[in-house]
Amino acid sequence: MASLSQLIARPAIFSPSSPRTSSGVRPRRATVQRVLCASSRGERPEPDHATKHDRRDVLLGLSALGASASATLIPARRAGADPVATPDISTCGPADLPPSANVLTCCPPPSNALPVAFDTPDAASSPLRTRPAAHSVTADYVAKFNAGIAAMKALPAGDPRSFAAQASVHCAYCDGSYSPDGFPGMELQVHNSWLFFPFHRCYLYFFERILGSLIGDPTFGIPFWNWDAPDGMRMPAMYTDQSSQLFDPRRDGRHAPPKLIDLDYNGRESRFTDSQQIDHNLRVMYRQMVSLSPTPSLFFGSAYRAGDDPNQGPGAVENIPHGPVHIWSGDPNQPASEDMGNFYSAGNDPLFYAHHANIDRMWSVWKGLDARRHTDITDPDWLDASFLFYDETPKLVRIRVRDVLDTDRLRYRYQDVPLPWRTARPTLTAAATQRADSLVAPAAQAAGGGATKAGRFPITLDEATSVTVRRPVGAKRSKAEKASKEEVLVIDGVEVDRDVAAKFDVFVNTEDHSAVGSGGRELAGSFVNVPHGHGHAHGNGNGKKGRGIRTTLRLALNEQLEDLKAEGDESVEVTLVPRQGKGKVKIGGVRIELMH
Repeated sequence: MASLSQLIARPAIFSPSSPRTSSGVRPRRATVQRVLCASSRGERPEPDHATKHDRRDVLLGLSALGASASATLIPARRAGADPVATPDISTCGPADLPPSANVLTCCPPPSNALPVAFDTPDAASSPLRTRPAAHSVTADYVAKFNAGIAAMKALPAGDPRSFAAQASVHCAYCDGSYSPDGFPGMELQVHNSWLFFPFHRCYLYFFERILGSLIGDPTFGIPFWNWDAPDGMRMPAMYTDQSSQLFDPRRDGRHAPPKLIDLDYNGRESRFTDSQQIDHNLRVMYRQMVSLSPTPSLFFGSAYRAGDDPNQGPGAVENIPHGPVHIWSGDPNQPASEDMGNFYSAGNDPLFYAHHANIDRMWSVWKGLDARRHTDITDPDWLDASFLFYDETPKLVRIRVRDVLDTDRLRYRYQDVPLPWRTARPTLTAAATQRADSLVAPAAQAAGGGATKAGRFPITLDEATSVTVRRPVGAKRSKAEKASKEEVLVIDGVEVDRDVAAKFDVFVNTEDHSAVGSGGRELAGSFVNVPHGHGHAHGNGNGKKGRGIRTTLRLALNEQLEDLKAEGDESVEVTLVPRQGKGKVKIGGVRIELMH
């Protein structure tokens, strides 16, 4: 029988096909601008849109104008399709890995075949799979799940269906191995933007199909970690059995059952009682799923198009609870908080797939909360973004976001479980709240709760810092006006090294942020960075050494301003409080804008 260390798969060391330098690192191609186009590899072409141009049309036009026109540099965003295009996996390069990583690359096994277009499963011949809540499964289910993971781990690392290869998928798409097709040298990143939800849905879909194929059960659905409800707020028992295929020794030992998860985790252990922790978690879920997610752009995250720098801005749920659950689960005694605590290694822990199944479930739940406003994005640049995955046969498949909007069409559903957080609207902490129009402290004067008034931006967030921010409206808006435009607090130019676990909280109109109660209404939201790659010794996907991420945090304010009775105020007081990674986060500016 295999030893425990043999059963815990680590990312395989895949040998990339292109040459390496003497140091063993494959050089990246230089960054150039190129016409982004419809594919010429036998795949179905990109859909036509009025503002898009097929590459063949562009080349024909250049040919007619002569060689001098052909030599003219054409901005890719104007001459080509704008969706982030499928990466060319043959050009997969070294990932930005921390020095502790025991891998050379996260690249998946190469394919000699061209990718095929995704074919939606036929409802008549494809059984509907039900993904169960992990805390509610039977012993027979656990045995079958163990058998599936064991079968994946038994496959050679060069098999794209293997557990090692599947774990590497997350690393490749998240840590700088890929460039978007048409933009060599630029990093492709599936976090901190509107690609987050659809990428992970695709990832789990193929993982589940592979697992079911290996155990001969096409009806098998992977479990979801139901951390948004009291019964599921502990690490599921099936993952903590040390003799199980689902166990990973690289987890935080302090957080084994019966410890309750902290969905707002900041690297410090909560002092709540169990009942207080449950109440806090439910308020966090309400804040992220309801208060901060009134529109598609705020739920899914900011637009990320071909040619853009990555990390345009995360959606509310990607920030929290997604980020804190990763960090809460990873082992702080490992050099880079492996496994769950770092994106490069997260896929090595079977718990990752249960965590992301619940994240995927949140997409479906969110759409059911408000059928009128909670809709999928209709922008074709989101719908036509695409990814490459291996299926269970294994074939290389090109799949678009538009292919995965309906889980019934993908032939899976989630077990129906209660949503107790729907009624857990945060409450005011009277002693901590102030009206913005009463703020008369000079800029140099310290604000309440130990916060210092901000000077000129940008600032390094090494202490609690407050700033008075004017609102774009100075009078109370009608219900219809608020429904048509959301007032949004924008924390711009958030900079942090990629390998730093960081979190800061954002309060509105607090005299003393430390007095805000558990899940208090004065807390507008938070920013979380889960480490991914190494921002110092290695170059990142843009070929620049030492550069971290630069992103934007957007927090919806309509509901909060109602509860704070601040809808008629000309300005609000915003307080930024570092919780993790103190002194390692920079802030470029703070403003409020109206968003559809």
